Amino acid sequence: MAERIDHNNCRILISNDDGIDAPGIRILEKVARELSTDVWVVAPEMEQSGASHSLTTRRPLRLNEVGQQRYAVDGTPTDCVLLAVKRLLRDRLPDLVLSGINGGSNVGEDLTYSGTVAAAMEATLLGIPAIALSQDYADGGPVPWDTGEAFAPEVIRRLLHLQWPEHTLFNINFPPVSPGEAKGYAVTHQGKRAIADNLTEGVDPRGRPYYWIGQMREAGSAEPGTDVCALSDNKVSITPIYLDLTNIPVLSALRKVFEG
Repeated sequence: MAERIDHNNCRILISNDDGIDAPGIRILEKVARELSTDVWVVAPEMEQSGASHSLTTRRPLRLNEVGQQRYAVDGTPTDCVLLAVKRLLRDRLPDLVLSGINGGSNVGEDLTYSGTVAAAMEATLLGIPAIALSQDYADGGPVPWDTGEAFAPEVIRRLLHLQWPEHTLFNINFPPVSPGEAKGYAVTHQGKRAIADNLTEGVDPRGRPYYWIGQMREAGSAEPGTDVCALSDNKVSITPIYLDLTNIPVLSALRKVFEG
């Protein structure tokens, strides 16, 4: 366990996958400044949704200053956190990394695709406490950003009272309703959704077939106790995500096969 973080003397790094000009990152900056006077933003210059934990290795990266303690990177969320920690802020590392607020939820299988969660993963791998934050919304409707803005400060403050667990990030999802309609908090585990077909196919003007991957669409009901279920119940979901991907129960069976 790491020591508790003193947010009164806390350097906060913010990133996301929706890009430096996304509305969610502006809200997260505002939230962070309620917690600290030392806030830095390093985010992709363009949207990187679905980038997962990808790293740019086949070309150089550019770190461009776009405002006071605000920088844009022509790369992925992982690139942003790596450049911030290893170069921009190497003389005094961040005490906390916040990623988001993403436009759309990151629950269930989303975690394997999400650039928002990936930025928090990279920070965790570098030994820095990290929180990913996402705002769910109804298809075709407006994003209720005021819900994330209302609940994020309290969620972060409560998490900062913990002794931070090693190899662990926290994944926060705000429900798709107004702040007054939200029904409190739920501590959850990562869920699994029945995913409907999200592939569209067609023919381009030159007669060549194409396929377009759309947004995940859910089918069926969510398992109780999961992040997916919490959002359907209009609750703020708080999920601890552990980065050791080893399936511990399988180890003994494997050892019997290969070491017996």
